[in-house]
Amino acid sequence: MEQKIHQGRNVKRFREMLGIKQESLAFDLGNEWNQKKISMLEQKDVIEVDLLDQISQALKIPVEAFQNFDEEQAVNIIANTFHEGAIANNSGYVNCTFNPIDKIVQIHEEKIALYERMLKEKDEIMVRIEKLIKK
Repeated sequence: MEQKIHQGRNVKRFREMLGIKQESLAFDLGNEWNQKKISMLEQKDVIEVDLLDQISQALKIPVEAFQNFDEEQAVNIIANTFHEGAIANNSGYVNCTFNPIDKIVQIHEEKIALYERMLKEKDEIMVRIEKLIKK
């Protein structure tokens, strides 16, 4: 049975990973958006491609991430990765074609890059807030 990817849940996951509130995403998407509409959007299985593109630009995350990320599959891959240099697949265990330590380093580098993006996003939000306050 194939697991269906829930695009709205993925939007919520990535938004939360970036530390962005629903209100802030609504602000980025335009005047017709508010927190309640973002909440409803995050409950949708499938989101229109043009809207996903707007969200992608606001969160600076590729559209494909919302369309393809499957948390259950990711958890299974991670859970089965570190078993004496082997990973699980449907036919049992096979040898890794990568060094698990290199993979850990790569993941940490990606987290650092994400953290730096989050800090930049926070700075951009602060600039927007200051502009709004001045108005």
